[in-house]
Amino acid sequence: MPQLTQPQAEDQQLLDKLRPSRIVLPVLIGLSVVGFMFWRSYKPGDLAPLANAKPLWLLLMLVVLVARDAGYVYRIRYLTEKVLSWRAALDVIMLWEFSSCVLPSAVGGTAVAPVLLHKEGIPLGKSVAYIMATAMLDNLYYVLMVPLVVLIGGDALYPHEALQGGLMATLRAGFVLSYVFVTAYALLMLYAIFVNPQSVRRLFIRLFTMRGLRRWRNKAYQHGNELVLASAQLRGNGWGYWLRAALSTAFVWTARYLVIGCLIAAFIDVSWPEFWLIFGRNLTYKVILLIAITPGGAGVAEGAFPTFFGKFIGTPTMTNFMVLLYRIVTYYLYLVLGAVFLPRWVTRIYGKRKVEQVMHS
Repeated sequence: MPQLTQPQAEDQQLLDKLRPSRIVLPVLIGLSVVGFMFWRSYKPGDLAPLANAKPLWLLLMLVVLVARDAGYVYRIRYLTEKVLSWRAALDVIMLWEFSSCVLPSAVGGTAVAPVLLHKEGIPLGKSVAYIMATAMLDNLYYVLMVPLVVLIGGDALYPHEALQGGLMATLRAGFVLSYVFVTAYALLMLYAIFVNPQSVRRLFIRLFTMRGLRRWRNKAYQHGNELVLASAQLRGNGWGYWLRAALSTAFVWTARYLVIGCLIAAFIDVSWPEFWLIFGRNLTYKVILLIAITPGGAGVAEGAFPTFFGKFIGTPTMTNFMVLLYRIVTYYLYLVLGAVFLPRWVTRIYGKRKVEQVMHS
């Protein structure tokens, strides 16, 4: 069998991560969990609030979803300094979302995104720099937003009504540790990109020569080199570039966290303080999804949803319906869109002959 060249190997790894057959496992896991939850909780009459749906809130939810994706497209196009056309930016975002749905949450679409940009004609070093910039901005949003929601929501951010004792303490510890880790990583990236990338590179290499960490030494070396390349690429950009990137990041993540509140308000009467508390609980809910090992958090997201948001909805059956609807508009939708955009993108990048191979692998 002939050996693959490096570009061929890169292409094969990318297409393997994006193959449509990866849809099957997360769909089976997610729907099985929701089905079990319905079977365990269903009582006749529990879904009566569906008859009182508020069209305005449903429309607002759809507007938020579209606005979020439009914000992502805008951000990647302007972060790449308009090298991407609007169509290419839309393709990249849809496939990025698709990869986030079919790969484990801890990996997400970030592993695929630089290669997607590279295939759009952006040099790999620049592609890595742009994706590192998005990661840094995403982390900074979380770092800045958490103190604000803690100040507003206080102890109510934690689902005391559903978790007691050790589980509550574990969630608190996980939330605090994740915040400390994200903050440290965001500040390290800021320092590396804008101040002294070489010193951070040396820190990574020294840290991962310690006993117990040596197995990840090559990854650390690669990550250190990527930071140096990212710094060289990004440091020259002016305030306008970073202001636009920061505002678009705040826009897309705020829209992302608003979806659950809009969805619940469409069927249940929710006060404004409760609406913003739902927004805040999204940040603690995210901690659970970060540690999920299933593709796109399938099963974990569904199972944890009632714990965090059940008290705002009412009956377990209605809560489970909300879980299903929430996952349809924020997860299954992107599996479908990915399956639609993937053959179009593969045809544009690789030609029609490659589509059959990818779609039937």
